[in-house]
Amino acid sequence: MAAKEKKTPDINGTGRRKSSVARVRVVPGSGKFLINKRDIEAYFPKPSESARVLAPLNAVGCASEVDVLVRVSGGGFTGQSGATALGLARALVKFNSEYEEPLRKTKLLTVDARRKERKKYGRAGARRSFQFSKR
Repeated sequence: MAAKEKKTPDINGTGRRKSSVARVRVVPGSGKFLINKRDIEAYFPKPSESARVLAPLNAVGCASEVDVLVRVSGGGFTGQSGATALGLARALVKFNSEYEEPLRKTKLLTVDARRKERKKYGRAGARRSFQFSKR
C-alpha cells in the first residue's frame, strides 16, 4: 500500500453582497485566480471590478503565494465582485491570522449590509409614488 500523501488544507470563505453569494477557496500555490472556472480577466472585464476583487490580495501582498478558486452566483457584476472580495478577505484571515489587521484597516472585512428595499403598497416602487393629478 502506498504512503498517504499529505493533502494541503484548503481554506474557505463566504462572501455576500446584494443578492450574490461567493464561495472562495484559498490554497497555497503560485498565484492562479479562477472564478467559475474562468480567468479573472475573462469573468470581470472591467478593470474596476477586477481591482476590487484583487484588493484583499494586494492589501496583504500575497498574490503570488496562493491560488484562489471562486464559485459565485446570483446578482450582477457589482454584487458578485463585492461578494468575491469579502469571501477572499475572510479566507485570507483563516489562511494567516496576521492578515486581519491590514484587511480591517482597508475595510475589506466590513460587510456591506445594503439590500434592495421592498415595494410598498400604495406606491409604484419602494419609494416612488404614483403620478399625482391636480385635476
